[in-house]
Amino acid sequence: MIVEYIRYRVPEERSAEFEAAYRRAGESLASAPQCVDYELTRCVEEPACYILRITWTSAEEHLQGFRSGPYFAAFFAEIKPYVSDIEEMRHYAPTGIRGAGSAVPTLYDWAGGAEAFERLTETFYGHVKKDDLVGPLFAKMDPNHPRYVAMWLSEVFGGPDRYTRERGGYPHMLAQHIGKAITEPQRRRWVNLLLDAADEVGLPSDPEFRAAFLGYIEWGTRLAFANSQPGATPFPKAPVPHWGWGVAPPYVPKA
Repeated sequence: MIVEYIRYRVPEERSAEFEAAYRRAGESLASAPQCVDYELTRCVEEPACYILRITWTSAEEHLQGFRSGPYFAAFFAEIKPYVSDIEEMRHYAPTGIRGAGSAVPTLYDWAGGAEAFERLTETFYGHVKKDDLVGPLFAKMDPNHPRYVAMWLSEVFGGPDRYTRERGGYPHMLAQHIGKAITEPQRRRWVNLLLDAADEVGLPSDPEFRAAFLGYIEWGTRLAFANSQPGATPFPKAPVPHWGWGVAPPYVPKA
């Protein structure tokens, strides 16, 4: 993953048309498989200064994949009038130093941290091994598999990036599903067993956490199902997804 920062200085009289152009250009970025996310921000102290942040799957995918792909022409047509307003355009690599403030807790912290996810996966895979429908998929499961999945879930929900650093990140997780031909009944049973385990180990039961938790589990298992099918050609490189609260804030009981 690589982050591109572009700093613009756009005169006040052109700011409205500049922002409108990037709203249109954003449609191309949103469609490009090389783009993870993007954001245009405007300086409060100097309103003429803008910074565009684009997260790409890699610098190569940006410079060769996106720029030679089908979405670049429409993107560049929108931003071309503002190329002369660019003051800096560079790629930056993440250092691994990251975190969230205390204003809104991460799902990882709300759940109880690494220990909570380890309890969840140990209990969950204990049930999986005994299940007649999904058990055969895990007949040769590595004894450390529950711990690795706990690392993955922890990183997804805002915890340390150990799965990326120690297990190979998204490409490694993707490889676990290629060619497995998971069925829809198996996917659904996997989800149900995980939700049962979440109740069993006492993961937070407030509607806000459970909605966000289930949202990721549905998304992730449906993606795994699609990637496991014969002939599937999933995009091979992507960062580990980072899942947040979505539309509902964390539940805070009244004092």
